[in-house]
Amino acid sequence: MDSRQRDWMLSIVVPVMNEEAAIECFLDAVSRALGDAVPKLEILFVDDGSTDETLARLRHFASLDSRTRVISLTRNFGKEAAMTAGLDHARGDAIVPMDVDLQDPPAVILEFIRLWQEGGYDMIYGIRGSRDEDTQAKRTSAGLFYRFFNRLAETHIPSNAGDFRLMDRRVVEAIKRLPERNRFMKGLFSWPGYRSTGIYYDRPSRKSGTSKFNFWKLWNFAIDGFVSFSTWPLRIWMYFGAVIAGLAFLYILLLVGRVIVVGNDVPGYASLMTAILFFGGMQLLSVGILGEYVGRLFIETKQRPLYLVAEDSLICEEDRLGCDNSSSVRKDSSVRKDSSVRKDSSADEDGVTQGASDAS
Repeated sequence: MDSRQRDWMLSIVVPVMNEEAAIECFLDAVSRALGDAVPKLEILFVDDGSTDETLARLRHFASLDSRTRVISLTRNFGKEAAMTAGLDHARGDAIVPMDVDLQDPPAVILEFIRLWQEGGYDMIYGIRGSRDEDTQAKRTSAGLFYRFFNRLAETHIPSNAGDFRLMDRRVVEAIKRLPERNRFMKGLFSWPGYRSTGIYYDRPSRKSGTSKFNFWKLWNFAIDGFVSFSTWPLRIWMYFGAVIAGLAFLYILLLVGRVIVVGNDVPGYASLMTAILFFGGMQLLSVGILGEYVGRLFIETKQRPLYLVAEDSLICEEDRLGCDNSSSVRKDSSVRKDSSVRKDSSADEDGVTQGASDAS
């Protein structure tokens, strides 16, 4: 608890892609909201393959303020991977992931900090009290998603809670141990458990820019959530097959009874085609759901890294100031290791030569 009371660091993790217009407004809002309330502050931007001037502006602001840090990925890996990169590199005792569009008000972080320090909570998540900026269709679909997810998955995620939250360092360390390649961060945030609570806040409209999520991306995002945290999409077909098998058995009894009572007749073409099309469609649907799980198994077995870092402004600054001696230490240790290996191998060769001469 001492690390929560004095000389602690707050890391704000901000994934960005093509957000050049929003960066300065975001930094100003964070400075005004937090002020001197945080002993040490790290604002960690993760550039996820931007194609505009986002990275250049981030470098500019990082050169002006040592609290601003920039990590640039080699290409666009997606928001979940960019957020994972931010969590992996954040140095704070408390970490707050949030978006750059200021729909998550920085002033709420002060309430997060109060509950973290005084209440002893390990995670404090923000709950959107109002979503007036969203369309009715988006609000309805979001409500249905949370309802179905919490009913089908073992991991419970709070309704209307996004990525905006404060996490203690030990929660982040637990999340870093989760190796999934298909990452549904809302579920991963909730999976470790720990002592958590939520606070309501009103979500304003975006200050600048446009959302990078469309309906198709949100739909795929929802599928990733279901498949990552529940096997019900697979299990439901077992129950469906059992019901269909029972109905088929009853239909067989009906056909046999009709033949015995009224004699043999020729079944209709329409009913036959209806049955074939129906069961063919169900089989294709079930194979598609099975393919979602098999595809994810294929991705997991390849063990590719979640992201690749092209640039880290903290390392660049340390190299410029001559403060990074770790590379030389690594070089020295590798040289020592290589020399010892060469000595060992030469000693072995001498022993073999000596043994051969003794034998002759």
